[in-house]
Amino acid sequence: MTEDLERILSQLTQADSAAIQQATAQLKMAFRDPAVIPALCAVMTGSQDPQIRQSAAVMLRMRVKKHWKKISPDHRESLKAVVLQAFQQETEHVVRHSLSQLSAVLVKHETPDRWPALLNLLNQSTKSSNPQDRQVGLLLLSKVVDSNPEAFKPHYRQLLRLFDTVLQDLSSPTALYYCILTLTAITAHTGQGELNMMRSLVPRLSVAIRHLVKADQDQASEAMEVFDEMMESDISVMVPHVSDIVRFWLEIAADASLSDSLRMKALSCTAFLIRLKSKVILKQKLLSPILQTVFPVLSAAPPPGQEDPEDQEDAENGEDAENPKHLAAQVIDTLAMHLPPEKLFQQLTPFMQACLSSKNPYEQKAGLMCLAVLAEGCADHMRTRMLPAVLQTVCQSLSDSNQLVRSAGLFALGQFSEHLQPDVSKYCAELMPLLMGYLSGLNQAKTGHVTKAFYALENFLENLGGEIQPYLPSLMETMLGALNNSENLKIKELAVSAIGAIANAAKEMLVPYFPPVIESLKASLTDIREEVRCLQTQALGLYLSASSASLCLSNPVSSVLGSRVLTYSLFSAVSTVSPESLTPHLSTITSVMLLSLKSTEGVTAHQDEEAQFVLLDDDDDDDSGDVVLDEEGEKEGNESDITGFSVENAYIDEKEDACDALGELALNTGTAFLPFLEVTFQQVFEMRDFPHEDVRRAAFASMGQFCCAQHKVWQGNPTEDNHQALQKLLSTVLPSFLEAVRQEHERQVVMAVLESMNGVLKSCQGEALRPAGRLGEISQVIRSVLKKKTVCQDGGGDEADDEQQAEFDAMLQEFAGEGIPLLASAVPADTFYPFLNELLPLIMNKAKSSCTVAERSFAQGTLAEIMQSLAAVSGGRPVAGRLSNRLLPVMMAGVRDSDPEVRNNSVFGLGSLAKAAGPIITEYPVRNPWVVPRYNTPCVPLEQVFPALLSHLPLKVDLEENRTVFDCMAFLYSHNPSLVVSHIKAVLSASSHVIGTKDLDADGQDTLLLFLRKLAQHHSCEFQCAVMSLPSERKAALVALVTPV
Repeated sequence: MTEDLERILSQLTQADSAAIQQATAQLKMAFRDPAVIPALCAVMTGSQDPQIRQSAAVMLRMRVKKHWKKISPDHRESLKAVVLQAFQQETEHVVRHSLSQLSAVLVKHETPDRWPALLNLLNQSTKSSNPQDRQVGLLLLSKVVDSNPEAFKPHYRQLLRLFDTVLQDLSSPTALYYCILTLTAITAHTGQGELNMMRSLVPRLSVAIRHLVKADQDQASEAMEVFDEMMESDISVMVPHVSDIVRFWLEIAADASLSDSLRMKALSCTAFLIRLKSKVILKQKLLSPILQTVFPVLSAAPPPGQEDPEDQEDAENGEDAENPKHLAAQVIDTLAMHLPPEKLFQQLTPFMQACLSSKNPYEQKAGLMCLAVLAEGCADHMRTRMLPAVLQTVCQSLSDSNQLVRSAGLFALGQFSEHLQPDVSKYCAELMPLLMGYLSGLNQAKTGHVTKAFYALENFLENLGGEIQPYLPSLMETMLGALNNSENLKIKELAVSAIGAIANAAKEMLVPYFPPVIESLKASLTDIREEVRCLQTQALGLYLSASSASLCLSNPVSSVLGSRVLTYSLFSAVSTVSPESLTPHLSTITSVMLLSLKSTEGVTAHQDEEAQFVLLDDDDDDDSGDVVLDEEGEKEGNESDITGFSVENAYIDEKEDACDALGELALNTGTAFLPFLEVTFQQVFEMRDFPHEDVRRAAFASMGQFCCAQHKVWQGNPTEDNHQALQKLLSTVLPSFLEAVRQEHERQVVMAVLESMNGVLKSCQGEALRPAGRLGEISQVIRSVLKKKTVCQDGGGDEADDEQQAEFDAMLQEFAGEGIPLLASAVPADTFYPFLNELLPLIMNKAKSSCTVAERSFAQGTLAEIMQSLAAVSGGRPVAGRLSNRLLPVMMAGVRDSDPEVRNNSVFGLGSLAKAAGPIITEYPVRNPWVVPRYNTPCVPLEQVFPALLSHLPLKVDLEENRTVFDCMAFLYSHNPSLVVSHIKAVLSASSHVIGTKDLDADGQDTLLLFLRKLAQHHSCEFQCAVMSLPSERKAALVALVTPV
């Protein structure tokens, strides 16, 4: 049989397809004979052809991997002996490599302790005085350890001592490579006992990889994975050596002669370390060398005759192709997210200004890209301290003669419009003419450039609101022109998307433009070409949002339900507008979304190159009943020769959108969604552990919406079954939220979890806190976030540094703090008081004058909302009274703050405290007019304060405060009518601006209307006289509303 097998394997290497087919059929027959194992062993050790020996080893590996249980014990023992014998006598590297992989598969079944001959061979070869033997031994070691690292745990200390020796011998780069691969494999599994030994290896690693760079850059790039593993497993291993390690990474990143992949790996490691240990970066004074490295990378010109990927007009996916420039920008973005902006800008500004003032277009582009990526992480700092200057810089770039600079300026403006709101919208008069002129002069053939222009325009328009009115005719003329005259599908897609943004801002002002828009889109909606799918999706979404629910939702949704053009976000939008129209289709919609969540489409597995030798998939060699379970009950043969995966962005986006949409559908369709809630929830719940952070974020958000949806159903139909279903959901979701806040590494995911948990607390109130201990658990998690004790918060550095933190760190704490007033409103005050007593100091510390404006505003606003909650629950007054002596000085200091938002929140807090605590507050006389809405009237000189309040009306900003203002007037009238009547003209003037408008919510409208009718009834003369002083339009509207029907 041995000779036959060698002949068959030889035929498989020929170029003759007929011979290959014949050999494959013969090999299938051979595999049915149990003697195939010893026969392949004989070929593997005896053939004179290295390619056949390698093929035999690969065939054996496939056989062992998929059918280990069917191999007889004698053949197993023989195979174990033969593979080690073959390995020792083999001289060809490719065959050794295959033999080491065969050994690795055997180790998965026969642990090292059950294969002493393997351990002996490893021990002898890796310690041999012969460099070639050591290298071969380290190859075998790297493969068997990587296949089953935990099985080698008893030998870790011995292995680490070996690594220490190998890493000091720099004469063999290949040995260094295999040594580092083995270290990478065990790093995640090491325990506290190995930490000191690991720590001592770190400096040797950088020296070894530096030598490896000279020998093989691809191997060096792969070897640098060890740093990622160390940072993920236990960053403390690297901290003592972090300065040298970072400087080594920067040295690689700065060397333009090295491969892009190696430089990108170095920059990626740098960004990862910044995320995990930002305070160490500052403490070790590494910020300056990082900036000195990344700015030259970011501003480098491409090779002559080439362009950066994002500047290539003919590359559809150019912007998705990463290069060192993208990673350099990512490093700056990570610095912005994780460092205090004051400390970052102090060192970054000179580099950025030098780029912006340069005549070199690539340096100017780098400066603008830097401004763009700073906008998200340092939004407050840029809004409050830099906005006029940076906007001027960006606006100047839009008129630059070089398109590189203009494109970068557009991207920066888009980022500003997205992240620096509402302040950037105040520059509407300057920016809109500039953008309009820019769009009208664009060469539409340059799609990449047009895309950036539309990106800037869309983000700016989204937040304009009524300010868009003067520009609406020109905007729609431009968009309709793009729809009707452009043959470029991408331009049409951009125009449709922009019209959606215009609609969000203009609302009913856009109604006259919808007929021509829909007319322009009709042809696209009926086009069957594959390339117009994206345009169809956007067009249909715009069509649905443009049309009334009764007109369109009953028809297009049903008629195109099976069409691939409908996106999940579209279903979400429809469920908001007209949920009943989706009810008949929920079964189909949820089924499709569940398939998306379960799908692995878009994930590409990368096979080991050696799998190319196997032309036979021996799954077919036996009957279909050949399924064997191992000791753990898992199927044999479910492994493959996979070395890694690549995942398409669309695959991630689809799962994220499906999670988001399912939560929206559950919330908006209510009872109709109940039949699908359990199965959809279970699948979404599994997504909470998905590798990509965006999917995890969406899953947690959706889980919260499921809880709110079930609570809404129970409120509408309070049966015991609905109540039990709610409690079952809460008992699964809330513990998973708490665990995620403690253990999740990504801050954005934790923020999403806290936001979702706050939504559940707000909706479900006491039902969410029913189980004993849950109130304490949630309070403790909030406390951990406020004290920076969770995994996603960098706990390193000195306590003295804590007053300065990254804006995203502050945002995370704000999300946690928002939960405190929600807890206070959900249970009796005495129940929450012990937990509140622990949380309050952490909030009050952020009201210090040394804290940022955002932190002071957050602290005062949170204290105010806590008091507001206490005023509405049982036992709130005595608890608020007990807290008043601690809170009053803090709130009074806030009233004197230099920032108007902090002052407003502080005044609101004083009023809320007074209302909650009652007459106990007497020793703090207040003359600020904005305290009136909540403050206890005996403490306020109303004759002075009430006229001052009226003089600030009508409100121009913070229109939600109208509710408080008119509640205040009604309250004052009930306690001191003569005071209100004495200022009735001002009262009616202020009221006439908001009554019957969107500037006051429904409950506020009811309060105001009742108040005005009382005035008219009990003080008719004064009321009529005051009404006559109003302008005719407002007078008529007010009289019509106040006069009873």
